[in-house]
Amino acid sequence: MIAMRHKDVKQLNALALAYMGDAIMESHVRLHLLQLGNVRPHKLHRTATNYVSARAQASFLHHLMEHETFADEEMAVIKRGRNAKSGTIPKNTDVQTYRHSTALEALIGYLYLSGNDERVDEMMDKMFAFVEQPMKERSEIE
Repeated sequence: MIAMRHKDVKQLNALALAYMGDAIMESHVRLHLLQLGNVRPHKLHRTATNYVSARAQASFLHHLMEHETFADEEMAVIKRGRNAKSGTIPKNTDVQTYRHSTALEALIGYLYLSGNDERVDEMMDKMFAFVEQPMKERSEIE
């Protein structure tokens, strides 16, 4: 992937960044599940939703906000993504959850289009660990 010029990425609207981030996250999750040995199509789809649903993404973003330090640029993208007005009403979640999910997708899209693949991989690895960590263990940590 050839990274866009930094200036161009900053000028993209938050929903365009989220559009790209959604695709990148979906791709990373699919590859991760295949590497884990999950190969049945129905099971792959069902398991993938544990990672890419709006609820899972919003929960992961909240976790990151409590435990992660973001660069100023990253925080600005998160805020832009959270405040973006999509014009669609989410079907399976509330507006607040949807906005936080969009914020995470915008961040991943921004990092990817900026050519910061290492940071994308870092964030995705953290997401895998977060989702795969048993709920009981997660609540003890927080």
